[in-house]
Amino acid sequence: MKTLTCTAPGQLDYRTDSLPALQPGHAIIRVTRIGICGTDLHAYEGTQPYFSYPRVLGHELAGELVEVDGDTGFVPGEAVTIMPYFHCGRCIACRVGKTNCCERMQVCGVHIDGGMTEYLMVPAYALLHGHGLTYDELALVEPLAIGVHGLRRAGVQAGEHVLVVGAGPIGLGIIAFAQLAGAQVTALDVNDSRLGFCRQQLGLTRTVNPRTEEAHQAISAYTGGDMPTVIIDATGNLNAIEQSFSYLAHGGRYVLVGLQRQLISFSHPEFHKREATLMSSRNATRADFDQVIDAIRAGHIEASSYITHRVLFDQVGEQFSSWLDPDTGVIKAMVSLP
Repeated sequence: MKTLTCTAPGQLDYRTDSLPALQPGHAIIRVTRIGICGTDLHAYEGTQPYFSYPRVLGHELAGELVEVDGDTGFVPGEAVTIMPYFHCGRCIACRVGKTNCCERMQVCGVHIDGGMTEYLMVPAYALLHGHGLTYDELALVEPLAIGVHGLRRAGVQAGEHVLVVGAGPIGLGIIAFAQLAGAQVTALDVNDSRLGFCRQQLGLTRTVNPRTEEAHQAISAYTGGDMPTVIIDATGNLNAIEQSFSYLAHGGRYVLVGLQRQLISFSHPEFHKREATLMSSRNATRADFDQVIDAIRAGHIEASSYITHRVLFDQVGEQFSSWLDPDTGVIKAMVSLP
């Protein structure tokens, strides 16, 4: 089988591997779709934390179940996706149900080799039924679940002003599900085409580009002077993260979904006087995945509308670097395998 490996920053190479042999407690899937996300792009750039080379990228996956060990309720031939966060089941986080932040987390495509290959073996507990979703939709469940988990961390309520910083694929999912929760959502991004996508595809009326307008003034106007009670960062950009502290309402909650490898600094007096809450949000739980699947099945989320670029697996190596360029207008690149 063919596998695409990131051998070093900026370097992708195809290789031929043997088919995986089924191990106890595991399943083998034939990969049919691979979504390209910020984690993959940052790994290619050499800026992704928790990363070592060489590594097979890819964790936004859909495929056909080939075989599975044990009585799992899954049937060979059915369409599946996976929860790509392989947990130990023994640490304090796992014991209290927070498997998304396991102490010994092995994320597929980050800590261990991922899905840019024709066949992949995964723990059977990671499988999720397709429930009639297309392969495209199934490959988008994971990034949407990341957004749902961030909103769950924030405890967003109907009517709240929510500022989503970053209108990439994760941010777009956060926006869509915040709207479903009844929040009044503002999107902030430095890319006008992504803000245009928010307006055209998500019907968002409140958008801010801090490069072309005074952001604090615009956000204040959108919130009637109150400022957002919830801010969710989906950029991982140091400047964006630090600047967003100044947008937070008194009594507000700030959730970091994006990941920054450097130290973050902010004014303690300003944060303290707001009695603000700062939270991280890592990965997603099965409840988050289930919520996304239910929303897509019900027609509340048009997941496939996020796909702006399509490529065959054999062409990924030559096109991957182009997705780092914002001028390409890429929101979500989707890789197809026959």
